[in-house]
Amino acid sequence: MKLVPRPSNERGNADHGWLKTFHTFSFASYYDPQHEQFGCLRVINEDRVEPKTGFGTHAHREFEIFSYIVSGELEHRDSMGNVEVMKRGDLQMTSAGTGIRHSEHTHGPKPVHFLQIWSMPSTRGLSPQYFTRHFADEEKKDGWAHVVAPVDGEGVVEKREAPGPAPVHSPIDLYATLLSQGMKVSHRFARQKGYIHVVQTSGYNTKEASGAQVRVSGAEGSPLDLKEGDGAYIMAAPGEEVVVENVGDRVAEVLLFDME
Repeated sequence: MKLVPRPSNERGNADHGWLKTFHTFSFASYYDPQHEQFGCLRVINEDRVEPKTGFGTHAHREFEIFSYIVSGELEHRDSMGNVEVMKRGDLQMTSAGTGIRHSEHTHGPKPVHFLQIWSMPSTRGLSPQYFTRHFADEEKKDGWAHVVAPVDGEGVVEKREAPGPAPVHSPIDLYATLLSQGMKVSHRFARQKGYIHVVQTSGYNTKEASGAQVRVSGAEGSPLDLKEGDGAYIMAAPGEEVVVENVGDRVAEVLLFDME
């Protein structure tokens, strides 16, 4: 197993006033040929949107687009007739397929902090679909909550609302945890690629990462320490195990991808 760090302050970053955003991969005006995508994972944007603002109606095709809500409330509207207000713990997945139009705006008086994630589908030309799931903090506490999984995976229900992970038409699984001080979780990879991201929960910070801290081990060499906003590429053989330990002074919110 090999770990390659992706420091928070090296991500693409833009402050538009109404939107403060980080880009793990090339996106909009940010381009870095070394960070265009990883396997089927194409976008991880960590966005903060001010009240009474948002993304106006715009179009997407083919991408699998999922939003992971960290704080605040986000209103989603789309050309399939879906209207929904999402809050902390909600996971919304739109399979854009042959094409959809949607908008996303803050709902209520507080800013919204969320991660927008895109993956590449295994099959093009699918009919657009929309799914929502909710995962309480208790489900993530000191263990992995399985929040996204391939549509043909075990226990995956292809309904708009259902328990379990949201279905995605990509070879990707997404897990989330709220890891307490001194606690650790492990994951055995099903595939050969992974990515880990520590959510920037303690506030917008464009400088060197701070806040919660985790230690990632399982690879040859020294363990890798990550703080809020930091991430790492993981190259693993199927069956190899990664361990994530909270070595900081507060709860860490961590996302882990297992993918091709």
